[in-house]
Formats: sequence, C-alpha cells, structure tokens
Amino acid sequence: MFHSVLLQIVNNGAAAAAQVVDTTKQVVAQAPATPPPPTHASLKLLDLILLGGPIMVPMGILSLITIYFFFERFMTIRKASKMDSNFMNNIKDYIHNGNMDAAKALCKNSSAPAARMIEKGISRIGKPIKEIEESMEVVGKLEINKMEKNLSTLSLIGRIAPIFGFIGTIAGVIKIFYDISLTADISIGSISGGLYQKMITSATGLSIGLLAFIGYYILNGMLDRTINKMETASMEFIDLLYGPGK
Repeated sequence: MFHSVLLQIVNNGAAAAAQVVDTTKQVVAQAPATPPPPTHASLKLLDLILLGGPIMVPMGILSLITIYFFFERFMTIRKASKMDSNFMNNIKDYIHNGNMDAAKALCKNSSAPAARMIEKGISRIGKPIKEIEESMEVVGKLEINKMEKNLSTLSLIGRIAPIFGFIGTIAGVIKIFYDISLTADISIGSISGGLYQKMITSATGLSIGLLAFIGYYILNGMLDRTINKMETASMEFIDLLYGPGK
C-alpha cells in the first residue's frame, strides 16, 4: 500500500517536471531573438584626413617638408661630426716633419668640416698667425652655414603649423553655424561635420608643430657638438703653430 502511494507520487512529480520543461521550451521558442550587438564603423586614417577639409592639404605639405628636412640634415650633420680620433695627431706629426703635402692630403680625404679649416690653416703656414686664424675662422663659418641649411625652415614650420590648425578650427565652427542656419537643427548629427573638422585640424597642426620643434632641437644639439669639435681642432692647430717644436 505504502509502496504504491510512493510510486504514484514519484510518477506525478516526473510528469509535472516534464510539463515544466515543455512549457519552458515553448516560451523560449516564442521569445523574440536577441538582436546582435551594434557594430561601430571604424574611421580609417584617410577618412579622418578627408574630414579635416581643404586645410589638410597645406598641412600635409608641411609634414612632408618636416620629415624630409629633418632626415636630410640629420644625415648631413652626422656625417660632418665624424672625424678620426688620430686626425690631429697625424697632422702634428706631418707638420713637425715638414711634410705639408701629406698633411693637406689627409685633410682632403676627410669629410669633417674641421679638416677644411685645418687645410686652410696649413696653406697659410708662414704668414702671421693672426691671418691664419682669420682665414680658418672664415672657413669655419662657411662650414657651419652649410650645416645650418634648412634648420630655419624647421623652426618656421614649428611656428606656423599650429596656426594652420587654428584656421581649420575657425573653418569648422563656421561650418557648424552654416549647417544650423540651413536646417535649424542643432542635433549632434547636424554639427558633427564641423566638429570633426575643427578637432582634426587642431590636432594635426599641433602634431606637425611639435614634430618640427623636436627635430629642430635635436639637429641643433648635433650641430653644437660638431662645432665644439671644430673649435677644439682649430685651437690645437693654433697651439701647434705657436710651439711647433713641442
């Protein structure tokens, strides 16, 4: 008796569970499908440039000039700064031995601007030391001017690039108000074009200006070190003339 009652309870429970499962399946089947998460369109670099408007053209030209002048001057000054550590010792030995032709040949085979100064000094040996110093100084200034070429352009770009960005910002604001005047709509969609333009041009102008200034000061540091080498070589040569027997 008890066993049959227990069996009936178990059967009733299983039937109820099966009914719940069926009901759950029906509800899930009838429920609307969950929409996929929205996909966000990603902006490419070219798209951002186009959103910046026509002002991006001159800023693009400024960026190309900055990159070209920096690497061109970097290689030039780096080449000029290289000088054999034994260069002046060899010059001293040649002069002490009276072998001026070998000293001049050594200077001609060197690409360092200090070698051009020493070569000029050797060609003036026998004249007053003051005249030798002046001739070497003239050559040194010419060599420095060669190395400084286009550095002023980098400095100028560093100053005017942010101004171009500011012009783009003003143009973006004008575009915003113009679009509002046409549609009388101040939603984010109607003003997004002008906002894109003003932000992109501002960021681009500041970035180009920053890169130009960084490049300018890097090259100036390299130039200062090269000038120090030139001054050191010139002083050693003049000391050699004052005491050739030492």
